[in-house]
Amino acid sequence: MPKPAVRFREHINGREFRIEVSNVDPSRWRAQVLNAHGGPSAMMPFYGPTPESAARQLAAWLARAYATPATS
Repeated sequence: MPKPAVRFREHINGREFRIEVSNVDPSRWRAQVLNAHGGPSAMMPFYGPTPESAARQLAAWLARAYATPATS
């Protein structure tokens, strides 16, 4: 029986992201950003051994991608 998807809301650099993590193998989970309509975005997925691990990897990448440049 497949495990249900897990959803997370992350606030990263002033933006809200909805992340859905689905079980793709007994010990592998796929995290992807959901678009405004609740479907997957075109962004590449991130994988991990647990839902939390996969979501953390994706959130860390989003934090780097949407970071504001430091001013000098």
